[in-house]
Amino acid sequence: MSKEITSREQDYSQWYNDLVIKGGLADYSAVRGCMVIKPYGYGLWENMQDVLDRMFKDTGHQNAYFPLFVPKSLFEAEEKNAEGFAKECAVVTHYRLKSDPNAKGKLMVDPEAKLEEELVVRPTSEAIIWNTYKDWIQSYRDLPILVNQWANVVRWEMRTRLFLRTAEFLWQEGHTAHATKEEAIEETRQMLDVYARFAEEYMALPVIKGVKTPNERFAGAEDTYCIEALMQDGKALQAGTSHFLGQNFAKAFDVKFLSKENQLEYVWATSWGVSTRLIGALVMAHSDDNGLVLPPRIAPLQVVIVPIYKGEEQKAQLDEKAGDIIKQLKGLGIRVKYDDNDNARPGWKFAEYELKGVPVRVTLGARDLQNGVVEVARRDTKEKKSIGLNEVVGHIEELLEEIQQNLFNRAKDFRESRISKADSWDEFVRLLDEKGGFISAHWDGTSETEEKIKEQTKATIRCIPLNNEQEEGNCILTGNPSTQRVLFARAY
Repeated sequence: MSKEITSREQDYSQWYNDLVIKGGLADYSAVRGCMVIKPYGYGLWENMQDVLDRMFKDTGHQNAYFPLFVPKSLFEAEEKNAEGFAKECAVVTHYRLKSDPNAKGKLMVDPEAKLEEELVVRPTSEAIIWNTYKDWIQSYRDLPILVNQWANVVRWEMRTRLFLRTAEFLWQEGHTAHATKEEAIEETRQMLDVYARFAEEYMALPVIKGVKTPNERFAGAEDTYCIEALMQDGKALQAGTSHFLGQNFAKAFDVKFLSKENQLEYVWATSWGVSTRLIGALVMAHSDDNGLVLPPRIAPLQVVIVPIYKGEEQKAQLDEKAGDIIKQLKGLGIRVKYDDNDNARPGWKFAEYELKGVPVRVTLGARDLQNGVVEVARRDTKEKKSIGLNEVVGHIEELLEEIQQNLFNRAKDFRESRISKADSWDEFVRLLDEKGGFISAHWDGTSETEEKIKEQTKATIRCIPLNNEQEEGNCILTGNPSTQRVLFARAY
């Protein structure tokens, strides 16, 4: 285990922070509650963006951009949404500073530059977007509108944690408008499937698809669908949400369309999003006490080649062979780096790339070259093999897919081992404290019971799984009748 990294067993929270900081993903900033995403971390986000953006466009969506500022009157138009985000809003009240006459070199807010209407820094964009859609939609011919935006949002969090919860974060938010309820629900479910496929196929992160309880719904939604993942400490993490908004925003902003039957009707809406908290999920789901472990399909760097040599003559021979391997790997679309930096010894480089979670490391030495082999090490299992120079490119291509699948299988096996059934309150509490993970238990369907369970255990209903089996039972807290189990967990 690296001496620089706290072990998971010793302090899971510190282990996570160590990996994010020392793995080069992010850093703290001068703005309290905000973070700097470093190039390596941003490269990871860019790869996520590239894949998701392609998936969105394959389902007919287009990108647009809407303002960062939302007039307060628009923000207030949909009451539930406004109330839900009110405590997290940053508000702009003035538009200018001026020199402070009482303190040389200091600035003060110019009281004469007060805005006529205060502006909310967007915590989410439904209000500004639906005010815009009112001008875009007149007839059924204008529907559906399938729009996504990549943006930043601000939610003024008091207790923050890098990637998982920051005052400002990056995300995408889809906002669609439809002629019928059925179309909107189909869109909501389709985007949930997109998120689940991305999480499992690219992040190697197994997820459970479900619907939120009324208490846990997005403010202003009629239904919130989610994907829930399990971290190595047994806590759940919401990895993505897709909301069926009904006609709530259409009514709030008076967005109507003329139907085929020549009737004026309100539009049906959805919104859906994932954020940079996915990077936090990635770190906590796969990494170990030696550093990050990144799935090859979205790792910023998939392969690193480290030469070991004495003298310029040996280096020239290795450079030539490495150049040939790199050319072939790049031809396959594999992200590869040749680290021939003289400022660091090979051992330091090995530790650094292990810390950064690079899936495959190739060591190329002068003696290896004579023997026609290279050493290939995989990050997930730390296994090393000597591979023939003529076979190394094909081996690496296969190995990347093998690592991707192994990470998914490993995470899925862990999750399955942490899904437990509880049929009594004592059993529920014991499982939460001793094992963690998802607890499948009966609930009587009331918000009051849900709140009491949360108050007493800090566990929330993460979701009601889609296609949930109907099963007669009794609520673990009240003993009242229940028709199905739901998934509880303590969560981030």
